[in-house]
Amino acid sequence: MAEEFYRIKRLPPYVIAEVNAMRHAARREGRDIIDLGMGNPDRPPPQHVVDKLCEVAGKPGAHGYSQSKGIPGLRRAQANYYGRRFNVDLDPEREVVVTMGSKEGLSSMATAITAPGDVVLAPSPSYPIHTFGFIIAGATIRSVPTTPDEKYWQALDNAMAYTVPRPTVLVVNYPSNPTAETVDLAFYERLVAWAKENKVWVLSDLAYSELYYDGKPTRSILEVPGAKDVAVEFTSMSKTYSMAGWRMGFAVGNPELIGALTRVKSYLDYGAFTPIQAAACAALNGPQDIVEENRARYQHRRDVMVEAFGRAGWDIPSPPASMFAWAPLPPGFHNVGSLEFSKQLLEHAGVAVAAGVGYGEEGEGYVRIAMVENEQRIRQAARNVKRFLAERG
Repeated sequence: MAEEFYRIKRLPPYVIAEVNAMRHAARREGRDIIDLGMGNPDRPPPQHVVDKLCEVAGKPGAHGYSQSKGIPGLRRAQANYYGRRFNVDLDPEREVVVTMGSKEGLSSMATAITAPGDVVLAPSPSYPIHTFGFIIAGATIRSVPTTPDEKYWQALDNAMAYTVPRPTVLVVNYPSNPTAETVDLAFYERLVAWAKENKVWVLSDLAYSELYYDGKPTRSILEVPGAKDVAVEFTSMSKTYSMAGWRMGFAVGNPELIGALTRVKSYLDYGAFTPIQAAACAALNGPQDIVEENRARYQHRRDVMVEAFGRAGWDIPSPPASMFAWAPLPPGFHNVGSLEFSKQLLEHAGVAVAAGVGYGEEGEGYVRIAMVENEQRIRQAARNVKRFLAERG
């Protein structure tokens, strides 16, 4: 018998889990830990969404198997959302599939379209599923930058010119997790043209579509005419509607890719619990107050964090979108490394952040800070950080 399974051998230790384990241990000891590590919303969904969940769950016929691709009403609701928000027309039958969060959608898509040995272009640093979903499926990853400047386009062209076999898939993620970088429609126009010229599928992760700040809305790649020829986009209700634990997301776009994803999912699951899907319909079709409220809440927390941490001696660039700040290590810690710094910050300041190296080699030298605590807790974290930095010179 093999000493280690093939796919497990391809997965490195999950760096993020190491700090998480320390956080859990500290809390078991009764310590007060300010958790700015995981992007876990701290507010509940709207009451009418919870009410719909309870209403449908109270029906005797709601507890059987659901539909793997999503109930028709939910697929229509997502198509209508794209029409309202991005002026994009989607066919709910051929161009929309419901996923159990964008993470499951991306991993199932990787399973559906990847052959062993395929080369996939993925950003670095990036959310782990953007790379490891394809590694698990047997692909090889070639990293490209996240910053959408001319170096990005040069990296794409170099990858196509010097990689054997030629890459078949490109993953993009804007607003980026973890770096919070954003792009405009001109970027997507150039990207669609590049993908068509090079015969590459584009998978766009738009999980933070509604967490944009300073009045600058995020854009969808599907707004580009002809984008559906090469692209699929993944969205999530986790952050927009504070429904992270509900595991509800979507993939929309190219019918061939959506068809492949739908077929694979039909073998893997029976879809999310029907009352959750019905409640998701209520969220998409009902009042959108929470979308504006969450956007305003996270923008305020961003401003508080940047100001308070700056006064504490740690300058953090102000993120234009998402619920994260991508922060270079404070002065004096650059030689320590992001993982060791995160451990020290947790141990000595009671503040949990995510080590940048957990998002890829290019993430070293940074930490990701989640804006998931209220203003008072953020200011307390800044005071703890100030004391920590002073104690260490």
